Amino acid sequence: MQLLTTELRAQIPALYAQEKSDKQTVFCKFFSPWSDWTWFATEGEPRGEDFIFFGYVIGFHEEWGYFSLSELESVRGPGGLTIERDLYFRAGPFSQIIAQHRRERG
Repeated sequence: MQLLTTELRAQIPALYAQEKSDKQTVFCKFFSPWSDWTWFATEGEPRGEDFIFFGYVIGFHEEWGYFSLSELESVRGPGGLTIERDLYFRAGPFSQIIAQHRRERG
């Protein structure tokens, strides 16, 4: 699966574009099918051969931070599983997206 399509790349605003907004939009969701790790991308831009995202990461802790496409693509889990993009995810306000995520996770 292609984690970042050309169409999706065009939709994501550049880094710092939503920095001063209190209503950030999440444009895509990546997840690990073998753990609870989830990445919600709000911004991103090409950097050299890579693409750098900014967003909300749920892993050992929940925090805002940067993560790269190459990092997501390099992760391998049990049986060779890889990070996936939620194909059914619809962009929306961070507050609504995170509330829905927490309801789904219980």
